[in-house]
Amino acid sequence: MTRVADAVGRALVAAGVDHVFAVVGSGNFHVTTAMAAAGARFVAARHEGGAATMADAYARTAGRPAVLTVHQGCGLTNAVTGIAEAAKSRTPLLVLAPEAVTPTSNFHVDQEALAGAVGAVAMRAADPATAVADALAALAVARDDRRTVVLNLPLDVQEAPAPVPAPPADLATAAAAPRPVAAEDAERLAAALREARRPVFVAGRGARSAAARDALVALADRCGALLATSAVAKGLFRGNPWSLDVSGGFSSLLAAELIAGADLIVGWGCALNMWTMRHGRLIAPEAAVVQVDDTPEALGRHRSLSLGVVGDVAVTAHEVTERLAAHAGDGYRSAELRSRLAAEVRWRDVPYTDRTGDGRIDPRTLTTALDDLLPAERVVAVDSGNFMGYPSMYLDVPDEQGFCFTQAFQAVGLGLATAVGAALARPDRLPVAALGDGGALMGAAELDTVRRLGLPMVVVVYNDDAYGAEVHHFVGEDHTTVTFPPTDVAAVGAGYGFTALTVRSPDDLAGVREWLAGPRDRPLLIDAKVVADEPSWWLAEAFGH
Repeated sequence: MTRVADAVGRALVAAGVDHVFAVVGSGNFHVTTAMAAAGARFVAARHEGGAATMADAYARTAGRPAVLTVHQGCGLTNAVTGIAEAAKSRTPLLVLAPEAVTPTSNFHVDQEALAGAVGAVAMRAADPATAVADALAALAVARDDRRTVVLNLPLDVQEAPAPVPAPPADLATAAAAPRPVAAEDAERLAAALREARRPVFVAGRGARSAAARDALVALADRCGALLATSAVAKGLFRGNPWSLDVSGGFSSLLAAELIAGADLIVGWGCALNMWTMRHGRLIAPEAAVVQVDDTPEALGRHRSLSLGVVGDVAVTAHEVTERLAAHAGDGYRSAELRSRLAAEVRWRDVPYTDRTGDGRIDPRTLTTALDDLLPAERVVAVDSGNFMGYPSMYLDVPDEQGFCFTQAFQAVGLGLATAVGAALARPDRLPVAALGDGGALMGAAELDTVRRLGLPMVVVVYNDDAYGAEVHHFVGEDHTTVTFPPTDVAAVGAGYGFTALTVRSPDDLAGVREWLAGPRDRPLLIDAKVVADEPSWWLAEAFGH
């Protein structure tokens, strides 16, 4: 007999799913096993929260849906923070959630309400006769609408005989076509670009593709726009001489100056939220603000717009470029500005006073040194905390697939699992996880996953023995609740099988060189004791300190 669980697992793999992440229990045993047997790579995490974030990061970096499977009830609740992050980021993720439908079961919770509460799409396979079709429909929603979908699989339905023959496995293989732009909207945007003297493009999550990048660069060249990204799209315009890198709290001084001086800001697949626009302070009072997105409800969600345009980023940019065929203007660009961008736009090129000393290393000195040491072909994942601006802006990445930023929910502890998922999507690159000591210890169980998978990962822990964001936010108050005795995180890493270093000065980084020159048969953990007496620049800007 073929169970529904087996048929669902096989159908999802036949429809293109190639990775399944899980902590396996009784409820998801058969569906997960079926997916692995059908050819999907099975990745066992040590906690459902880690599995959810790994699946999220894999889907973001690979550009295709991943599957997370969990145990009924408690397995799903353990994964909720990772699911919330994925849902807020519109990650194409399918969660297979076995469901105990009997209210007296210890595992019974209102799983549909739980999914909806964190912004995921709740669906259910309630009938054995349609369960495979329901699963493929859920996969199509995840892929085409870029949504995180929780598909509830009642336990009795999973164990029921699958219909013979099963529904065809190709129901979810045809991707939806890119959303076109209305001719009148394309013309209105073209007119705004013709009039603009200082245009700036800000590309976000919806522009993370080679097609979108090339179309935006061509349009920017036509109208003289400068190119920036939100944090999640960092690296999209790497190497372009008119790139400002990241817009928002992470911006360098020059980037912030130029964005704030724009007379037209166009967000391309970008929410233009408070972080990307510094609570609106990067928008000049007289500046026009345009947002282009293929999801109508995204337009104007975070701020008032001069123009909202519904359409795929690449399609819209190409259409507007054609309408500007007779237009040629320098816009914001000049030879002098190009020289300034080359010399000043990167944070590592901005002079600073090195505060290394007394057994602690300046995080700027640390990260600049690592940027020089580590191979250029890398994928960087960053956890949340006061430290996060340093790896985000001082570590260069080769392109948008080199940076995975699970920060829509601002949850501490997701960084290590993020790095695992991104590493599996880009096995050709060195994975780098940048964590605070709080996030590193919160997600430490997944150090075992890194070792077990044989990932040649570099884990950098910015260790200030505190929840630094709270220390620097609540200036002058009692910090007893957010500071801790020194923790030997290097010893924790060594216990999990890592090569581990403690770094207090640049000289201590010699061990990184040795690891890079060696076989890299064990992952590397760097316990960096960082200077902790001042907030990072982005935190100071955000909190007004």
